[in-house]
Amino acid sequence: MKELASRLSRVSISKVSLGLTAVLLFTSALRKMLVPQTTPEPTISALTDGTFTFYFNQSVYKALFPQLQLYQCREVIAQEALCRGPFRAPLLLLAIKSHPASSGRRATLRRTWAQTAEVGGFWLQPLFLLGATPNEKLVKLVAEESREFGDILMWDFVESHHNMVLKDRCFLRWAHGHCQWAAFVLNGDDDMFVNPPALTKFLRQTPNISHFIHGHIHYHPAVKRIGRDAIPVLLFPMTHYPHFAREKGFLVPGSALPALYRASLMLPTFPLSGAYWAFLALAAQLPHKHSGDFRAWDRMEDHFTFYRKSLVVHGVSMERLEKVWRELGSAVQGWPN
Repeated sequence: MKELASRLSRVSISKVSLGLTAVLLFTSALRKMLVPQTTPEPTISALTDGTFTFYFNQSVYKALFPQLQLYQCREVIAQEALCRGPFRAPLLLLAIKSHPASSGRRATLRRTWAQTAEVGGFWLQPLFLLGATPNEKLVKLVAEESREFGDILMWDFVESHHNMVLKDRCFLRWAHGHCQWAAFVLNGDDDMFVNPPALTKFLRQTPNISHFIHGHIHYHPAVKRIGRDAIPVLLFPMTHYPHFAREKGFLVPGSALPALYRASLMLPTFPLSGAYWAFLALAAQLPHKHSGDFRAWDRMEDHFTFYRKSLVVHGVSMERLEKVWRELGSAVQGWPN
């Protein structure tokens, strides 16, 4: 009798175990049916521009610059409604890279060209792009600045030379989700002068303006192996980059933003901003067009007519910028006050 009872007990336990296993298998299958299965974005391993072929070894990028590849674009200061529209005119978004410590520069730009205004048939909207800082006092000051002006977008990666490119990748992500109204984006830094009447005239009068990235174009610039912009041969064995616009001020058509964003999901994040934009544009099949009116500051041409005929001038001191603004403001019709 004891042996029979033992056998019956083992059979019961076996049946219970089988029953639990069946339930677990059924539950797992049901979960797979009900929960959408996400597939990873395809990666781009090579691009060609007809002259050079550029190869991307994703594992090398992850090994040498893991923070650039793995970062998830977490916002410390968000702007949910800044770009929602509708607007009275086509939107020209002024995407300006800045540093948490550069509040003085941002104040100067807000007093001059980085104003919310309608100019030359376009609605101008400034947006300052910031990374984080370990200085808690600065973070609080930036938060107060954002509450006052509502024009700051800040992520939680720490500001550094290589991390600057994260502003490009994260901006494209933000624009894809929040700013599909944009007709054009002016991408630049907080040490540049912008001539809004001349810029909007350029947008109105340039044929096929939306078919290109416009700026001061570098044609197949050489890869640097020493200095601040040095790139290891292991990461990028090619000797030249694709064409790209000087990253201190260039125009991107809003219609190209979805393709640029998709490219950012498939390409590794290159540690230099200009080259990163070059690869994004190549993947998005967006060509470049050079304009000499996107300029770098030159002491030999630091006079009124130089600024009046320019669209963008990079490297201008804040004192000079304000003086130029006052001079042009009285000379150019349609300048915002």
